[in-house]
Amino acid sequence: MLNFKQAELSDKGWVNECLKHANSMNCEYTFGNLYIWTDAYNTQIARHKNFLFCRWGEGKEVMYSVPLGEGDFTEAVKLIIEDAKSLGAVPQIYGVTEGYKLLLQEAFFGKFDYTSDPGDSDYIYLVEKMTTLSGKKLHGKRNHITNFKKNNPDWTFEEISKSNIEECIQTSVRWIEEKGDDDSDYYDELGAVKKALYAFDELGWRGGLIRIGGKVVAFCLGEAQQNGRCFVTHFEKASADIQGAYPIINQEFTKNCLQDFIYVNREEDLGIEGLRKAKQSYYPEIILEKFVAVYND
Repeated sequence: MLNFKQAELSDKGWVNECLKHANSMNCEYTFGNLYIWTDAYNTQIARHKNFLFCRWGEGKEVMYSVPLGEGDFTEAVKLIIEDAKSLGAVPQIYGVTEGYKLLLQEAFFGKFDYTSDPGDSDYIYLVEKMTTLSGKKLHGKRNHITNFKKNNPDWTFEEISKSNIEECIQTSVRWIEEKGDDDSDYYDELGAVKKALYAFDELGWRGGLIRIGGKVVAFCLGEAQQNGRCFVTHFEKASADIQGAYPIINQEFTKNCLQDFIYVNREEDLGIEGLRKAKQSYYPEIILEKFVAVYND
């Protein structure tokens, strides 16, 4: 039986021990991601033996992530199936990458159906390329940054710390106001941004921001995966009316804060056309396909 609860900062240690065994650069496989989205998605975690179990949603609408840890994978998946059935839900496992799909097919042959949506795929880039932006394909990005520096000679970059988190929150609020849209997803995200920033040091996150004339106009933040090779950028916000604000925060953050990583995962495009074009314009090294496995037995 799995006993689910909301993630608390005190869970970070054992959760990260389980995440060390994750055989994927899936952006969801970080403690901070589980912690900050608790309220928006009713994200809950459970510990059984040496496995981490994640569940979100309520009642018959619940979904699960792949069980992560060390031990009997088949037994762990059976616990997910039992938990879903106890709630009257169809067992569904979200974010199944190709390697875990093969494990499920081997252990539960024919008992899961698999579907994928391009909007759920992660965009993963080489840190070196995101730092230099070298090559003909990224010539446009270099131009945007050059124009930004020319138009804003007083720009500065600094790392996020307790001294500037409130300014980052206000920048996120302005970003929503610029959208002119009351979409509840924006406010759910704002809640997650606040939760991340107020526990920034405890979570062990990294972040950076760009100022023009002393005012914060862009910021981004995220956290390292336990594999030690990949950093996940969870949030990136910039003023849409400032040309080059997004490219420069992306490059400056990578250059100043991510040089000890090989890859940076900038998450999904969620099927949003503008976001898809923006992520594709950096020519990702890997587009990580993720499946939903639905139990059919």
